[in-house]
Amino acid sequence: MTDTSIGPEGERRPEPQEDTDSAADLNRAVGKQVKLLRERSGWTQKELGKRLGYSEDLIASLERGRRTPQPEFLDAADDLLGADGLLSVTKEDIAQAKAKARVRHPAWFRDYARLEGEAVEINFYNNHDIPGLFQTERRARALYEMRKPLLDEETIEQRVASRIDRQTILTRWPPPMVTAVVEETVLRRPLGGWEVHKEQLERLLRLGRLRNVELQVMPMERTEHAGMGGPFILLTPKGKPQVGYTEVQNHARLATDTEEVRILAARYGTIRAQALTPRESLELIERMQT
Repeated sequence: MTDTSIGPEGERRPEPQEDTDSAADLNRAVGKQVKLLRERSGWTQKELGKRLGYSEDLIASLERGRRTPQPEFLDAADDLLGADGLLSVTKEDIAQAKAKARVRHPAWFRDYARLEGEAVEINFYNNHDIPGLFQTERRARALYEMRKPLLDEETIEQRVASRIDRQTILTRWPPPMVTAVVEETVLRRPLGGWEVHKEQLERLLRLGRLRNVELQVMPMERTEHAGMGGPFILLTPKGKPQVGYTEVQNHARLATDTEEVRILAARYGTIRAQALTPRESLELIERMQT
């Protein structure tokens, strides 16, 4: 894949820092306002999160300016904290700053992220993790924190924010059709701890009930498995041929050869046939919660 930060003569193109920094500064400013209003009300981050229906970690991230506050959060917090419009009025500015800011993906991931944003259909086969589009913020952060070699805190926050921002394609209109087959072993491994894992299972149940999402589980008891060659993704950008994508140890490869993509698509069809149906899969995930 091409590193799009490299110019035609081999020089590295400068990152558009101004737009990114402006968005970060605005997030920090709004975060400080939320913190001031929360403390004025005498609530902890956990208490505020409980009243608004958000996790304590999310409130902490918002107050530190590490996350972009969503419009619904700003409206709810404004009303609950008696801010008299102080928070709600920032919605337009935040949306404009976010639109200008460039999401920082690793160089090797940028081509895929661009195609994913244009996709009308996305198909995932995952044998060691949950698709990034399906991950909760806390699970994504836990995954980046356990990376070896270690990532610095700034990089972790950038990667988490980028991953969460990508998830908006699931609920845009019109949404892409998304299917995913995940191994049962993945759903039984509590990465990040049991609390994070429970939250992740709940998110999978919510997403699996969306009209444009079909989630399937590959049970451990299967005696035949067409996915032993490893994980892959099939993408269909609007008005363009389907492509394949594989990623191993941060080495990414985009497959555009017609025959290679055909083989991946045929393999994916067999994998789906061997997996539990979407309804059976959701029932299994529900049982995992008890």
